[in-house]
Amino acid sequence: QLQLVESGGGLVQSGGSLRLSCVASGFDVAFYGTAWFRQAPGKDPEGVSCIASGGSMAYADSVKGRFAISRDSMKNTIYLQMDDLKPEDTAVYYCAADPRYGSGCRIFDPYEYRGQGTQVTVSA
Repeated sequence: QLQLVESGGGLVQSGGSLRLSCVASGFDVAFYGTAWFRQAPGKDPEGVSCIASGGSMAYADSVKGRFAISRDSMKNTIYLQMDDLKPEDTAVYYCAADPRYGSGCRIFDPYEYRGQGTQVTVSA
């Protein structure tokens, strides 16, 4: 059974950093496109970043230069390093996976599998 479990969220002050982790089971992250999404209260889900199985990456304009997605195939884990956090980054962050995105990924594409999410709160 395919499963994604996020962790690493929390409360941080503006300008601080967090690293989110997403442990995958039931599939090999090296062969799936994976992504991070977020959803703030009262807002639609927003694609944050993705990494294709081939290694290409994409970021939302709002996080470019501040966030970095990475993958550890040995640990079967996806990471999202978030630096210089801002109050507008406050949201529940979800990781997602889909076997279709090999050579490239786009943050607004649909992903078949998703985790339960981890809360990130940035205080001013």
